Amino acid sequence: MNRVLITGASGFLGWNLCQIAQTSWEIYGTYYSHAIQSPNVNFLKVDLTDFNNLKQLFADVNPTGVIHLAAQSKPNFCQQYPEPSYLINVTTSLNIAGLCADYDIPCVFTSTDLVFDGLNPPYKETDPVSPISYYGEQKVLAEQGMLQRYPKTVICRMPLMFGFPSPVADSFIQSFLTTLQQGKELKLFIDEWRTPVSGSTAAKGLLLALEKGERILHLGGKERISRYEFGGLMAEVLQLKTELIKPCSQKDVIMAAPRPTDVSLDSSKAFALGYEPLSLREELQQLKSLVGENM
Repeated sequence: MNRVLITGASGFLGWNLCQIAQTSWEIYGTYYSHAIQSPNVNFLKVDLTDFNNLKQLFADVNPTGVIHLAAQSKPNFCQQYPEPSYLINVTTSLNIAGLCADYDIPCVFTSTDLVFDGLNPPYKETDPVSPISYYGEQKVLAEQGMLQRYPKTVICRMPLMFGFPSPVADSFIQSFLTTLQQGKELKLFIDEWRTPVSGSTAAKGLLLALEKGERILHLGGKERISRYEFGGLMAEVLQLKTELIKPCSQKDVIMAAPRPTDVSLDSSKAFALGYEPLSLREELQQLKSLVGENM
């Protein structure tokens, strides 16, 4: 069985990817802060920002493919602490691309829809990048640097993702659910639109990217929706109180990082390759059984 190295395997997307990939791959997953265990996954504690550790990891695992997820993915943190976030988001990513080049193996990198400014959606892979936050800028630098070091790198721009949490990392909806289950009001933006998918759907898209080897691929969902509309649909499907969801605007919330209004992705290229997101209603229905202590 081929060996895939998944960095950031303890995170939300990493955990979902490990569950999907383990039927076809021998998986080696890295973590740093949060120890984690799962059947059929070899978890390794590694400081990826230490190049010597990174080289040793490749030597020990000798992977036949790499999916690089590890990142500081909180835009507000990146805005406030650009240097440490640059180290993992850019420097480490370029080092991984260089090692994949040395080993001549497939390399998939997860970027973000936040490489765009939100003014000209929906965005195709060929549209020029235009980030407005440090996080978006760092992902752009990683994209460009990785492709320079290893042109076979596959850049997957990811949308907003939700779904099954890992034992140590939630998706954005877990806090929504907690708020609603406690009977509290949940304020959501009416002026921010995305093309969300579940973590399991995104994981399948990453494995498809690993197989197909496209240069840049958007892995968004088929539906453009605001956070407020998404919250209402989530509450309806999961049978929570929709009246607790209240509209607000981006300007009502002070945040360190600027936020684009609409970074909806045009993912028709991935759809043509066999990427098949379910409808948001169907995705949420699959989560229904988890409402309660598991969510």
